[in-house]
Amino acid sequence: MSFAYAQVSQRIFDTPLMYDERKAETFVRALGPRVTGGEVFIANGAGGVEHTAFEHGRPSAGKVGSRMTRFFQKAERLPFDVVDNVSIIPIEGTLIHKGAWIGSSSGETSYQGLMTQIEMARRAQAIRGVVFEIDSYGGEVNGAFEAAAAIQTLSKEKPTISILTDYAYSAGYLLASQARQIIMPEFGGAGSIGVIMLHADYSRHLEQEGVKVTIIRAGKHKAEGSPYEGLSDRLAEKWQGQVEVMRDKFAETVARGRGRRISKAKALATEADAFDAGESLALGLVDAIADPIEAFEAFIKETNRS
Repeated sequence: MSFAYAQVSQRIFDTPLMYDERKAETFVRALGPRVTGGEVFIANGAGGVEHTAFEHGRPSAGKVGSRMTRFFQKAERLPFDVVDNVSIIPIEGTLIHKGAWIGSSSGETSYQGLMTQIEMARRAQAIRGVVFEIDSYGGEVNGAFEAAAAIQTLSKEKPTISILTDYAYSAGYLLASQARQIIMPEFGGAGSIGVIMLHADYSRHLEQEGVKVTIIRAGKHKAEGSPYEGLSDRLAEKWQGQVEVMRDKFAETVARGRGRRISKAKALATEADAFDAGESLALGLVDAIADPIEAFEAFIKETNRS
């Protein structure tokens, strides 16, 4: 396995993710054979999906530089686009914990960069409202709840709105739910309130290739979950418990952000399903179905009027 694929594997396998399952399946189908060195079979697949944030000419917001908060403060610059006293913060593509850039880079948005933008929008007196422009199938758990809390704090102080230009699934929806309002297009999607973990077992493939890996342990649980041996029942049960706890917090956070529009129990009852616009509106996942540009212009007028 090359170093590049080893890095990818560390971020995908054996770690909890808030990804829509269809995006996870697409990854496994596309890169699985390269990562594992052999054919990959998916049992009970949900059907993969190809998704590129803001494709086909849809408007993308706020790609600014690659340095963080101190750079922008020293330069007396704001790390986002501003239109008539309203900041635009994009949440697009794959969401990752750490990334020393603002906006999106190579199809990724970092929670680290988002936190910088959110905090500076909150503190800037010239900013009267904030638009989160969202098109994401989700990403990593680590950092997601902190970013959601930052949006929630911002929403208590200034008008905020999440405008879906297409999709807000899993971690993408977690962040969207913390704005005061959510608007989605007619053919967009929302939901996937759940957590997923993937484990790759190379043991049979290596056996067929005549390769035997010996794991020398000090401590019986050391290297448990290694890709060179099957997943133990004990660890599978442990990981299942962890993702259930995370899913519970996910639903609780959504309910806190959405208020009376959807309860924690109803968020859990969605069973991590993904919904179209009509279903999302009926469930209370979003507030309205509208054209993103029209919603943006209306938000600007209302924010400056109030």
